[in-house]
Amino acid sequence: MSLKIKVCGMTDFNQVQMLDEMQIDFAGFIFYPASPRYAAEKFTAMEIEKISRMRICTVGVFVNASMDHLLNTINSWKLDYVQLHGDESPDYCKQASTHCRVIKAFRVGSGDPLVDMTAGYGHVDSFLFDTKSDLHGGSGVKFDWQQLSVPLSHQYFLSGGIGVEDAEQVFEFSTHEEKMVAVDINSKFETAPGMKDIEKLIKFKKSLNSYAHE
Repeated sequence: MSLKIKVCGMTDFNQVQMLDEMQIDFAGFIFYPASPRYAAEKFTAMEIEKISRMRICTVGVFVNASMDHLLNTINSWKLDYVQLHGDESPDYCKQASTHCRVIKAFRVGSGDPLVDMTAGYGHVDSFLFDTKSDLHGGSGVKFDWQQLSVPLSHQYFLSGGIGVEDAEQVFEFSTHEEKMVAVDINSKFETAPGMKDIEKLIKFKKSLNSYAHE
């Protein structure tokens, strides 16, 4: 199975179209008001409708949102996935999973017991592991990926400070980690918060593909 790519923090409709044309797998839209990549007011209703008809999977990113807000956004954006990036409980994730596919994010610090942290989240579709910071993502900092070499119950997205220069390392790591199904990229591929460097994205995708076919 080839490694999928999620580009998070999208704020521009034309760039979402470019990702779709590039056959990027996932586009992430952040619905956390404190984020510099807050997407809620960046797209018109017509653009949201067009995005919902694209091939690319849409992922709404939330941090400790009320269930009403979560469900309203799922419905208005026709989201394919929600990514829960806060301290959402297993019960919250279970309720969300009856409305949408769920990615539960965990912020990883040195020595964190990942098997214990992820226990109880059986109703989600995937995990996502990001670097622990006060920013709830987009920190541009890596964590020690070797911490993921434990018996995890779910497939996962690898996130946290990954740049275009990391393509070979990402691919090599994925060949030893059967639960890793996607890489999540964001701040290292930006010209400004929410605006992506498309040339870097093209280079990263080509690099991953070339390693996969060697």
